Parts: sequence; structure tokens; C-alpha cells
Amino acid sequence: MRVSACHCLECQKRSGSAFATQARWPDEQVVISGQFKQWERIADSGHRATYKFCPVCGSTLAYVIEGWPGVTAVAVGAFADPNFPGPKFSVYEHRKHDWVEIHGDEVEHSSDPAIAFTQGRLPGAGSD
Repeated sequence: MRVSACHCLECQKRSGSAFATQARWPDEQVVISGQFKQWERIADSGHRATYKFCPVCGSTLAYVIEGWPGVTAVAVGAFADPNFPGPKFSVYEHRKHDWVEIHGDEVEHSSDPAIAFTQGRLPGAGSD
């Protein structure tokens, strides 16, 4: 599992917040049940991102990005668990709001957009 905070403008818009947090797992470890809708966009990497969201409240449930084959990202907020592990990666920090801080001695921070696609790659995940 990889938990990250993303400060890119698209994650800010999608989440309705100053950043988005997500946990990634191999596809075979993720099951999404119930009704959902999906939409797609092209990420900064040029890869297609496909988001699944609740058709009632609009909350993002999960998403996949072509550049991370075999990996599903699940919105941390979907767990509604204040004890969920915090992010170990904070990416797109050049877009981070000045009042936001991601704390932790082991957190990797990056303003380089390219690192979002390589940082903390899951074992067995494909390459970009």
C-alpha cells in the first residue's frame, strides 16, 4: 500500500479541498461494490485517469491511471477512518497551499511533477 497526498490543481478540483489523499493497492486487492459512475481525464503525464464516484453524493471512491497498470487508488476519505495511516508521499508541492503542511519524518516531499509517477511505486506495478 502507498498513501500519498497530491496537491495538483486537478486533485484540488476533484476533491473540493486543498489536496487529495489516496491509498494505492494492487487491483486484485480492491473490490468496489454498489453503484458508481465514472469519468475520465488526461493527467499531466499524458495518461488517461478513470475515476469512479458515488452517483448520489459525488464523492470519489477510486481511480486508475494508465501509467500505473495493475494499481487502484482509493480515496482515503472513503474509509471514514480517522486512524487511517497518513501519507508517506506529498507530490505536486509547487501547487500546495501555503497553509498546508504534510508532517512526518518519513514523508517524501516533491515539487517535481514527474516524481508523482515514480515515487513509492508498488512492487510489481508497471512502469510509465
